Amino acid sequence: MPNQGKHTPLDAVREWVNLRIYNSKNRVIKGLRYLSVPISIAAVAALVVFHGFKLNAEDQAWVEWILKGTIGYYIFKYVIEFFYSFNPRQYLRESKWEGVLMGYMLLNIISINLLGIEPMTQLGQYLGFQQLDQFFMVVVQGYFLLFIALEVGKASSLLAHLQVSPPGMLVVSFILLGAIGTGLLLLPEMTTTGKSLSLLDASFTTISAICVTGLSTFDISSVLSFKGQMVLMVLIQLGGLNFISFASLLALFSRNGMGLRYHSLLQSSYSAESLESGMDLFKQVYKLTFTIEALSAVLLYFSWGPELHFDSVGQRVFFSVFHSISAFNNAGFALFPTGLMDPSVLESYGLHLVIAFTLIAGGLGFSPLREVFSWRQIKARRRQPWKHLSVNTRLAFWSAAGLLLVGTAVFAMLEYHGTLRNLDTTGTLVASFFQSATARTAGFNTLDFGAMALPTIVFFVFLMFIGGNSGSTAGGIKTSTFALVFLSALSTIRGETKVELLRTTIPLELLRRAFSVFLFSISLIFVSVLALTMTDAHFGLARLLFEEVSAFCTVGLSTGITSSLSATGKVILMVSMFVGRVGTVTLAFALSKPRKDSATYRYPDAQIEVG
Repeated sequence: MPNQGKHTPLDAVREWVNLRIYNSKNRVIKGLRYLSVPISIAAVAALVVFHGFKLNAEDQAWVEWILKGTIGYYIFKYVIEFFYSFNPRQYLRESKWEGVLMGYMLLNIISINLLGIEPMTQLGQYLGFQQLDQFFMVVVQGYFLLFIALEVGKASSLLAHLQVSPPGMLVVSFILLGAIGTGLLLLPEMTTTGKSLSLLDASFTTISAICVTGLSTFDISSVLSFKGQMVLMVLIQLGGLNFISFASLLALFSRNGMGLRYHSLLQSSYSAESLESGMDLFKQVYKLTFTIEALSAVLLYFSWGPELHFDSVGQRVFFSVFHSISAFNNAGFALFPTGLMDPSVLESYGLHLVIAFTLIAGGLGFSPLREVFSWRQIKARRRQPWKHLSVNTRLAFWSAAGLLLVGTAVFAMLEYHGTLRNLDTTGTLVASFFQSATARTAGFNTLDFGAMALPTIVFFVFLMFIGGNSGSTAGGIKTSTFALVFLSALSTIRGETKVELLRTTIPLELLRRAFSVFLFSISLIFVSVLALTMTDAHFGLARLLFEEVSAFCTVGLSTGITSSLSATGKVILMVSMFVGRVGTVTLAFALSKPRKDSATYRYPDAQIEVG
């Protein structure tokens, strides 16, 4: 290592500069970050006003001045932080995306003011994508808002002093996201009429979006404007990733203050073995999510049938991106008045299959997807071919495949002379497979559930109750929970003292958690259905049960009664969606205080007759 310790003239200059700025570095950097808070709040308020209200020329000029001033401040701040960095090259590597955004903003300012050219507008005209500048600005503003949130988090030391458990923080994050989403959907420009939604409709839609359910009290394709649909899409994305995004982003906001408490949520939710593996999983989850959503959007772009007419390339792109995000996050929102039953897409079987496989991928769980499709894991299995997939991953794939096949066969038999009677063989197979896939918390439908037979409704209640796999965007009690409860009951019947699965023994703690989820879920559904029979009894027990299970298991399928429910009935569904998404056990942990288990004594065994 002959060059170790050798300094170039540039290194000597940088060292001289570092010595001169050392005393003022902390004061300047801290001052800039604290100044970022009011400036960021003003920028967010300006963006809300700009997109939420119809402004006159004078007000619009003020808003644009605030936004330009904020951009200028962040460019200045980026340059100052680069100057004060003891290792500028490392700073550029660590803030590369921030640097790209700042570089684009600076280039845009120079190009517009000196040359009178808007780069994205020119590029859009060249590519034939007239809305490219508007679409790109939406992406930039979304990234800008995320960047502002990170800056506020860095500047605030409040989070470090909050004595809230990870489950409690998860609950708080959903409540906060719901409040923000409701406030945004209440803005006049979020609707096509320019009039604000009612508080109940805005709240219901927001809860449905962040809980990735898909139930709605109105037609989002005709009531919400493009801005409203954009807000809805962002809420779906944040809701689908909420379990890991809030815990991880809060940990990143204040690494020194949060400590290991908030990283533990990552580890418990995704079976991460250590802090490092948890954060590594956090990064890979985002890569997997955006890769699958991007691939799905591209396939959807070329899958829209000739019956569907788009006004522009931009609208076609937006429809593709919206439905890919809605499908992967198992949300079930569609931009058609009658969902995927709309005549323009009803016979687009290729489109149906793309959406089906996208929502199946979202329902498999991030850990199984990572273990099977991660390039690192693939290379590891090639080097060690004797190494098998984990029990969790094998259970996830086998249960998903089994439920899909059983659901497809049962639906085809029950509805062969019903909703499937006018379809050919291909249509019957695709429709049966699609309904089987969507029943496990996706919420899309290509057939009218209001016209289905009672046995089909009952069977779908069973599929919705099970839901998808743990650690995924899907809802329900999860396939692993159902499997553990079933295996435990089977072991009891056989007189076995332990529960085994795939040559492994299931720990008693996991069995207790599975039974807790099962019991709490059944209890909440029963109480909610009982309440619905008091407020909306005229719809009948079967429809109310279907609607409640769909809400609690965050499925989004409906027999068509959602918008007709009473205000109290809608509130009941909102609470069910929230509890179902957060999780009954997680909510119980968040609301209860931990009790220390006493190991100094043990009561005598009770003799209780069971069964």
